[in-house]
Amino acid sequence: MASIVRPAMLRQTCLATASKRTFSTKLSSFPAINKPAASVLSRPVVRSAFVRDALPGAIRVAAFHASGRQPILPPLPQVINGTANDAAPVPPANPSHGSYHWTFERLISAGLIPLTIAPFAAGSLNPTMDAILCATILIHSHIGFESIVIDYIPTKRLPKTRVLFWWGLRLATVVVGVGLYEFETNDVGVTEAIKRIWHA
Repeated sequence: MASIVRPAMLRQTCLATASKRTFSTKLSSFPAINKPAASVLSRPVVRSAFVRDALPGAIRVAAFHASGRQPILPPLPQVINGTANDAAPVPPANPSHGSYHWTFERLISAGLIPLTIAPFAAGSLNPTMDAILCATILIHSHIGFESIVIDYIPTKRLPKTRVLFWWGLRLATVVVGVGLYEFETNDVGVTEAIKRIWHA
């Protein structure tokens, strides 16, 4: 209880315990203690014993586990294209892949807010608004997964995997689009389905 109120007392107790263990007559696992040595050599042992005893077990285990991390992907080949002093290549400016694309993404994201609220706030179900909502969600999802592929599957490291994921994303977008179209035309639609699930 006193160690909570006075941390200096806890530190002195830990140091005393560590020094007793260091200067005991029993054989120790530290090679510096088993040899006749001066007190200068025993100081790092005292410090390491104190650190070992004072640190919580979770920190010691975390440090142990952090030392053996293995990378998920193999390391890149250590090759420099050109010389080490060349500047990084700057891609050519293209507004359709730059500011226009960014603006389109923001408009789609912002447009989802009123399109999600309007059918429930109006109280009437409009198939056209429902179709626009489905198309906007589909485009928004496609752009989001496209960004994931661009960020996490670099062309330089995994060119074949990048192409596979590109075509997989396109196929998934088409399949989901056909499924939403069938659900809108041959069933109750997304908004009515959500309303029925909400009131179930």
